[in-house]
Amino acid sequence: MRKRRLGNSDMDLTVLGFGAWAMGGGGWAFAWGAQDDAQSMEAIQRALDSGINWIDTAAVYGLGHSEDVVAKALKGRDQRPYVFTKCGMVWDDQGSVSRGLKADSVRKECEASLRRLKVDAIDLYQVHWPVEAGAELEEGWTALAELQRQGKVRWLGVCNFNVSQLERVRRIAPVTSLQPQYSLIHRDIEDDVLPYCQKQGIGVIVYSPRASGLLTGAMTRERIQAMPDDDWRRRRADFQEPKLSHHLMLVERLREVGARHGRSPAEVALAWTLREPSVTAAIVGARSAKQVDGFIQAGDFQLTSEEVREVEEVLGSGSAMAPGGIYA
Repeated sequence: MRKRRLGNSDMDLTVLGFGAWAMGGGGWAFAWGAQDDAQSMEAIQRALDSGINWIDTAAVYGLGHSEDVVAKALKGRDQRPYVFTKCGMVWDDQGSVSRGLKADSVRKECEASLRRLKVDAIDLYQVHWPVEAGAELEEGWTALAELQRQGKVRWLGVCNFNVSQLERVRRIAPVTSLQPQYSLIHRDIEDDVLPYCQKQGIGVIVYSPRASGLLTGAMTRERIQAMPDDDWRRRRADFQEPKLSHHLMLVERLREVGARHGRSPAEVALAWTLREPSVTAAIVGARSAKQVDGFIQAGDFQLTSEEVREVEEVLGSGSAMAPGGIYA
């Protein structure tokens, strides 16, 4: 699989990375429904055996459970992949999740993640969401920079930041990477965030490149209706009308383009995301080894410029879409 250097780091990442959000299981605020740990570990093993060299998780995924599962899956492997996790989302004894970047909290979160992941240092430690209250953003980033100096984390990244927020933290310590949402149906970062990252040498690892399953070709109205109550996607507008019909129409175009190459809609969606020069790599979630098999070959698949235009034609036909492809 192709590799690209991540920002100012020494890490050459495969263009696809394994996303462990769903590994957190059910019963928390942003769950994907129940998940079998054995299947999770099999999926991680399959991804690594197939060439992927990094895993992205977060402390809040399953309220610590995803990190536990990642550690179990990596136990005994001769070569450990890069392991990325996040801070800034904490929970109380009742499981209620909130955001915060106070220095003491960041330090405690880091220690807890190190214990759960069973590693001496976190390869990329990321702020999960920005916090706008006063100088808390700066306080948290200063704490991360200190953790880096102490050797507890190797590189520092952020998620879901805009240009202004990136500027604020860059005054304190360099930003190795940004993790934003990016897919065919969520393209707002193209206007200013991606150009800024490219100019500043900040790596970009995007999440939800297949729009949380919508662009895989496996999503149907019936499947959405059958989602468990604790699957966060049931509440998302992308999975509801009037947007859903247009998304399913887009999937059919992806299917047409992919059929010429023996590729799935999911692989075309991933190839479209990776055609963007400022994108270093894409996070792809999977809940079973079979799902890994369904996307792993996308790491070496590239679309022609004509195929890119063909796919994007459908975006312009949706009345709910703004000119840049993002919802108005």
